[in-house]
Amino acid sequence: MRLQPGSNCWRIAHADRASVLVDGEAYFTALRRALVEARNTIYIIGWDIDSRLNLIPEGANDGWPEPLGELLHALASKRRKLNIYILNWDYTVLFALDREWMPSYKLGWRTHRRLHFRMDSHPVFGGSHHQKIVVIDDALAFVGGLDLTHSRWDTPDHADHTLLRCNADGSGYAPFHDVQIMFDGEAARMLGDQARERWHIATGQHLHAARDLPPCPWPQHVEPDFADLDLALARTEPTMDGNEGVQEIRQLYVDAIASAKRHIYFENQYFTSGLITQELTKRLETDDGPDIVVVSRQSESGWLEEMTMGVQRARQHAKLKALDKYSRYRMYCPQVPGLCDQCVNVHSKVMIIDDDVLSIGSANLNNRSMVMDTEANIVITANGDPQIQRAIAGIRERLLGEHLGVPPEEIAAELGKALRLHTMINMLHQPEGRTLAELNPEVSAESDALVPALSMLDPEKIVPAEDLIAQFVPRETRRSLRERLAIAAMITVLFFGLAAMWRWTPLSHYLHPEALSVLAQQIRDNPLSPLIMMAVYVLGALFVFPHAVLVAATGIVFGPWLGIFYALSGTGLSAAVTYGMGRKLGRDTLRRLGGQRMNKLSARLSRQGIISVALLRQIPLGPFVMVNIICGASHIRMRDFMLGTMLGMAPGSIITVLFVHHFAEAIRRPGTMTFVVLGAIAALLVGLAFLARRYLRRSAAHRLETAEA
Repeated sequence: MRLQPGSNCWRIAHADRASVLVDGEAYFTALRRALVEARNTIYIIGWDIDSRLNLIPEGANDGWPEPLGELLHALASKRRKLNIYILNWDYTVLFALDREWMPSYKLGWRTHRRLHFRMDSHPVFGGSHHQKIVVIDDALAFVGGLDLTHSRWDTPDHADHTLLRCNADGSGYAPFHDVQIMFDGEAARMLGDQARERWHIATGQHLHAARDLPPCPWPQHVEPDFADLDLALARTEPTMDGNEGVQEIRQLYVDAIASAKRHIYFENQYFTSGLITQELTKRLETDDGPDIVVVSRQSESGWLEEMTMGVQRARQHAKLKALDKYSRYRMYCPQVPGLCDQCVNVHSKVMIIDDDVLSIGSANLNNRSMVMDTEANIVITANGDPQIQRAIAGIRERLLGEHLGVPPEEIAAELGKALRLHTMINMLHQPEGRTLAELNPEVSAESDALVPALSMLDPEKIVPAEDLIAQFVPRETRRSLRERLAIAAMITVLFFGLAAMWRWTPLSHYLHPEALSVLAQQIRDNPLSPLIMMAVYVLGALFVFPHAVLVAATGIVFGPWLGIFYALSGTGLSAAVTYGMGRKLGRDTLRRLGGQRMNKLSARLSRQGIISVALLRQIPLGPFVMVNIICGASHIRMRDFMLGTMLGMAPGSIITVLFVHHFAEAIRRPGTMTFVVLGAIAALLVGLAFLARRYLRRSAAHRLETAEA
């Protein structure tokens, strides 16, 4: 395969040496030893970073602080010429619970002025900044699938239990496999140029390369796998701001698969790309095509991934199996004794074609990595050079040896006998030991019917924001009358069941209605109860207490009409106070705390006025207080914000107060008629809520159409 700048790569540059670092222990150890030698610049470009990370869990013992954030701060403080630039993805709220809280504060405000931390929200709506790059002094670079964050460190043993595989909070995690590549020379300077370009796109600030380079901080304990070679950088960048996108990785995969003669070896977290399936299908249809090995993780992380990426992976796998008339395609998962039925979490993004092409980077085998996210892969091609061919084959043997639990030399020997990857894997398969277990992901008929083609979460092309919103907020509800009646009946049955549990199970003894009534009466009789309730709402918002719980408690304590008054008053006051906080903080603080992505979203909403704010209240983008502060610090006017907030939240607040009041009455005075009334009220309120939300969404859609026209 030929590397062609502008087609399947960005640039090609020379490196004196390069080494493949397999698993977190090798990468993090090498990185720390290089970081402490930095003199001019450190660039860290990533999807996530955790300042609490200990790169060497057992202790580096090098005289520098152990946690990553403290280490970088100390380096910037003691090296007067050293500047550190960290660019982290401005992630969506979906990832907030899985990340370190307030990274801008911990890595920006609290650290040395020459440690520059920024959040990158520039990728298109729905996309992410996914590159994993570290460049030190433009002399040494690291690229791969590993972010400097929690739950990544592991050894090649991937033991079922180790005290070192734990996070800063003491929690453990499953075995984790990933790969990084380290290199020096002009190739490292090329990655420095890429880091500076990403920084400029994200922040608008131009950074300049240093003229004089210090000695390369190559870690002395790392033996090079390659010497005196050219390597290339392939990228993905989405189309944005009028600039054409970059799809070099997409073309790289197409060209590499087409060039394969004997072996195609993939290690990848995901396998959902229709393009990859299409290209592999072409190779399966030929009489003398290559063996195709895909090493992946057994299951996705959590229900949401399983129902999206997992379902799509099963579909792609089924297509390939159905067309594999020569039995040349297999998917595997690394198994380690002691993990029961689970496999190692494969997070790497590696492609090896014969002994001729090696690609290591951040790009998954999914559609997002081809068109939507920012990605970076390093590519080495042998071009007939026997030394580079031997080194590429050695990387494949090392990876397969780790997974199969045998030395790399045995992999090479058996592959020399078998000539085919699948035959060699079968020969070395150990049912009771460490091995590669064949993986056949399947999708149930129910899941296949429920999950549509991944036009939103893994699109094959960039989806405009208004089209994406339209998929979440349809212009018309098309449920039939039978479906609506069935839903109403299910809700009514649920209400009856809850009330019956209070009446005829021991649950009522723990939360006795009379005890709750006494407590509610004491609060109601307090002359300061209005002020207390307003203070509770404001403090509840500041401490991110669930707003719906406050509204429900208000209905229980004060009854229907006074409860509605207090709930709406408290909602309005807390919204105004936190909006004012956002206005006081200003837009720059908004960008650093909330992120540019939320700032851009509020700017779009402000152009649509009151109805758009009301619609925003129907979409759970984040905690009540977060949305208020962001609106205050950005472009939305106070009048539009308050009117839109009350219009959007009043129906839900009223419904909640009325329902909890009548539910409490059903508990106090259980009876057939009471349950019937409760069910009727619930059905009526559900209908009103449906009509209100439909009106808001149709109004917002009309305004969007008007704005576009």
